[in-house]
Amino acid sequence: MGEIPEKYDHLETEARWMKRWDDARIHAWDPERPREETFVVDTPPPTVSGSLHIGHVFSYTHQDVLVRFQRMQGKNIAYPMGWDDNGLPTERRVQNIFGVRPNPSLSYDPDWQPRRDKGKKDPVEEISRKNFVEACSIITEEDEKAFEDLWRQLGLSVDWNQTYATIDAHCRRLSQLSFLDLLSKGYAYQNLAPTMWDIDFKTAVAQAEIEDREKGGAYHDIRFAIEDGDELTISTTRPELLGACIAVVAHPDDTRYQHLFGKRAITPLYHAPVPILAADHADPEKGTGILMVCTFGDLMDVEYWKHSDLPTKQLLGRDGRICAAIYGEDPFESLDAETANRNHAQIEGLFVNQARKKIAEMLAEDGTAVRGSGAALVGEPKPIQHPVKFYERGDRPLELIPTRQWFIRILDFKQELIEQGRKIEWHPASMRVRYENWVDGLNQDWCVGRQRYSGVPFPVWYPLNGDAEPDYANPIVAAADALPVDPLSDLPPGYREDQRGKPDGFMGDPDIMDTWATSSLTPQIMSHWGLEPERHQRLFPMDVRPQSHEIIRTWAFYTIVKAWMHEKEIPWRHVTISGWILDPDRKKMSKSKGNVVTPNDLLEEYSSDAIRYWAARARLGTDTAFDPKVFKIGRRLATKVFNASRFTLMQLDRVGETTIAPDIAAIQEPIDRAFIVRLRDLIQNATRSFEKFDYATALQSSEETFWSFCDDYLELVKMRSYQEEDSPARKSATTSLQIALRSFLKLFAPFMPFVTEEVWSWRFAGSGRDEFVHTSAWPDASELAKIDADPGDVYSVAIEALRKIRAAKTQAKKSLRWPVVKLEVVGPEESRNALASVLDDVLRAGNVDPDAVEIKDGPAPEGELLQITATLSEESDQPA
Repeated sequence: MGEIPEKYDHLETEARWMKRWDDARIHAWDPERPREETFVVDTPPPTVSGSLHIGHVFSYTHQDVLVRFQRMQGKNIAYPMGWDDNGLPTERRVQNIFGVRPNPSLSYDPDWQPRRDKGKKDPVEEISRKNFVEACSIITEEDEKAFEDLWRQLGLSVDWNQTYATIDAHCRRLSQLSFLDLLSKGYAYQNLAPTMWDIDFKTAVAQAEIEDREKGGAYHDIRFAIEDGDELTISTTRPELLGACIAVVAHPDDTRYQHLFGKRAITPLYHAPVPILAADHADPEKGTGILMVCTFGDLMDVEYWKHSDLPTKQLLGRDGRICAAIYGEDPFESLDAETANRNHAQIEGLFVNQARKKIAEMLAEDGTAVRGSGAALVGEPKPIQHPVKFYERGDRPLELIPTRQWFIRILDFKQELIEQGRKIEWHPASMRVRYENWVDGLNQDWCVGRQRYSGVPFPVWYPLNGDAEPDYANPIVAAADALPVDPLSDLPPGYREDQRGKPDGFMGDPDIMDTWATSSLTPQIMSHWGLEPERHQRLFPMDVRPQSHEIIRTWAFYTIVKAWMHEKEIPWRHVTISGWILDPDRKKMSKSKGNVVTPNDLLEEYSSDAIRYWAARARLGTDTAFDPKVFKIGRRLATKVFNASRFTLMQLDRVGETTIAPDIAAIQEPIDRAFIVRLRDLIQNATRSFEKFDYATALQSSEETFWSFCDDYLELVKMRSYQEEDSPARKSATTSLQIALRSFLKLFAPFMPFVTEEVWSWRFAGSGRDEFVHTSAWPDASELAKIDADPGDVYSVAIEALRKIRAAKTQAKKSLRWPVVKLEVVGPEESRNALASVLDDVLRAGNVDPDAVEIKDGPAPEGELLQITATLSEESDQPA
């Protein structure tokens, strides 16, 4: 029996119980128990790129609340934690911290050590890829330790023996094994094609990582000549790509231009003849209704080019600058090569925005029209706001650059992937529509290659011919039992190191996989797919994937893709989708916007239980405001749990009542029976809510009933429980208090793990599952089924009467123990009868003279059960 402290010190309590739980290993997954007894969580691996913020605390609390409920249901919990340290954010952070830049052409230096003392003006140090990857490991290990400490402080009931990092050997092996499986099945392929390219990160990106941002631009109306002597005007927002124009197109039904189809237009400045063609994507209502097709200005240009025999005039380099070109030579045909090359020289080497400004100035000059009459630019550019595609972590617009990339086929399987999504329960259900809309809108296969350094390499080499040119059509793939491999340092079968990069030798694939290529395997990473079949069957498909809604298009979608392609399975049975945290301006909190709040100080000030309470009040899929007022409510609730428990248990101690196995049959008093019925209904409703993943409703109903328990029920039965003699009435009260307190501790345990465990340890902790509240059995409403309330709403009548007596004292500015010398009660028969059965408890709680009560028949005020008038004593022997 533990000592009941006077005050609640949340910091000391949290630290003590974190250690106790660890020592007892109550969160450990038991691999020997069967799958039907196991609840498996596909835990989101947070990106290791600095610090966690309050949004992470918000969403990770949701999954932990669900896990703790399942653990109390007796489930064997498989709840791992991963770290996503494979991606561009990690690389950028490491480059900034150490002042380094990876250079794959440099040899590995085993003696190199990173420095943190470099200033902004110090030159950037170039290091080998392997040295750079090692530097990334240093930073990610530090961040992961800080992340784990925060998760422990928050009370996440993770099995810390089941952790992984997306760049560790196990994850690299699984990711490469996945790639080889997809390659063997024909789902993975390589192609040289226009790809969305970030000119700052110098890498391709996938459709799922692209976002539209509203940016300012301008329509430029440009005069093109027609070979027969006429001319036409084209509106474009990208005049810098004029030299890459390969065609002019209008809608086939546009009567303004039908007579021009089959003719050729001539571009100003470059004097390039290009065909005038029909194209369904040309919008007659947009601009002048006729537009130029360039290689490559947008995705429509790419699609049109793919299905035509038109040439490629690539003017944009991977660094975002205008490339050199020789007009008059194929494919840069020109009717005036000298003029074209002179004009192009003025923009060569410029970045896109610089080239756009310069070309507009050139087009505005007199004599730039194809036939020399006036300027090619008609009027001034017309400013507009329009959506521009960005990499979600990028700072400049994406460009379409032809590069050789690995892709995974998804466009051919859109319907199959939609059907997979329908096999999964989405919470809230509306989120499935977002998934299906995303799949419907796909217009590219999954570009899975990245031109970066710290990541999972493709396990592929290419043979070189006599000119040291790679044979991409016949890649050499690694053996499954050799994984993981790095083709830039490991050898393909049958080759020597001195053949690397040499004629008739080999070269390793220089790219790494998209971070989602590994993150999409989080279920398989935990289940050891392809490595341990029995373990995989015990864990896959998983039970739940918790995540936020903005990565439905990435994490959820890609995980569904991989599970279907590997095993024609779904990866999990349920998906729970969290909303965003909004700042005071109702904007999403994000590191990129600089409006995030770090949680450490909040956890120390308000307690972990209070912050978890704030998070758990939010319903799935709903955005929630960052609101310290709710933190205070949570702290108040945790304090009330402590104080109400302390009061109740000390009262039980005083009368010698045990808290082990109370006898439900002892509950005989009407108000006690009425409260237990309410408690039974609460348990049923909270259980149903949890089973539907609706933890917020379970918390709300538990909280409402608990406050009534503290403010009303305790007051109603306090005097009866104080009785010195061991009477049936006292036994009824103390038994009800035991059952109620035990039930509330369990109902609140998933939300407020620390204060409930602390109180549980004082009197309720036993052996086996009952050693901890979090391993004890969830409250069972059927145990209370034998209790029936008396006819009439006894509980509501008693509470209303007590509250009205209190209100009279409050209005008179008297203490709640101030005596009442006269009490007039008016109400209908049903309410009077209900009150009669609990009148003694009401009078004791209100300190009313039993002989001064007058009860009459009559109507109650609208919406109320009784009309009550309390007359207070002039004097009192109670403290003021």
